[in-house]
Amino acid sequence: MLRPLRVPREAFWSIRTFESSNVRVLNATIRARNCSCSRRSFALAFTLVSTRRDILALAAPAAAFLLTACHRKQVSARAPAPVPSSAPVLTTETGVASWYGHPYHGRPAADGEIYDMEKMTAAHRTLPFNTWVRVTNLNNGRTADVRIIDRGPFVDGRIIDVSHAAARELGLIGPGLANVRIDVISAPAAAFATPSLYAVQVSAFTDRTRAEQLMTAMSARYGAASVVLRQGNPPTWRVLVGREVTITNASALAAKLSSELSNCFVVRLDDDSGAAIGADGSSASVR
Repeated sequence: MLRPLRVPREAFWSIRTFESSNVRVLNATIRARNCSCSRRSFALAFTLVSTRRDILALAAPAAAFLLTACHRKQVSARAPAPVPSSAPVLTTETGVASWYGHPYHGRPAADGEIYDMEKMTAAHRTLPFNTWVRVTNLNNGRTADVRIIDRGPFVDGRIIDVSHAAARELGLIGPGLANVRIDVISAPAAAFATPSLYAVQVSAFTDRTRAEQLMTAMSARYGAASVVLRQGNPPTWRVLVGREVTITNASALAAKLSSELSNCFVVRLDDDSGAAIGADGSSASVR
């Protein structure tokens, strides 16, 4: 038996020959580098030849046939879209989008899961958690589907904070901000099973004492107020006023508060997402 001849190409070739009378039989095992199929082998019989170059010349056509016959396709790691691209739009909102990464990467989001800036997620002030929205960058037409897991952005004039991965899809990394349209394409049924509550964020402080002082003053005038911790570097204490049952009522309260405080906006109160300190010192589960 002759020594096996191996040829390093796009496929792994393992060629063995043995001689019987005036016939040389060639057995080959071929496997593509990026294919998980079982190895395919074949045998050829031909008149005795004297060089390995001749052997390769005869084996090449058969090898090409076997490799093209491979029926398995390589599946990419990209996750499928959560909903079809033709999904009906439930609600639409337009405004300014931003994106966020560090220092929030690896920390709990408002819904309790760990925020991974390389996943297709986003923060919104009022949409229920696990709502899917399609964000369209009105400056370049690019789109991205993201899942709401966090609260924000806590900057007046902005309507959504997307992850780093989503920002890359939208072409938002460089500019940082963009005019966008948000189309709600899927919302969890559980979000509508219980009444929603809304408040108005009137300020945020890195000093907890100052936040609690403002909370006390707002509670005396408007009846309901709380302080909510937002983890970060440094952490901030958000002051929320009111407990309204509709966004319309919360928006009316925000308009009233804006006459004396700047940067007021409506936020959703999530009953299962985090601890807040009420004006009476009690704990409430809102975010």
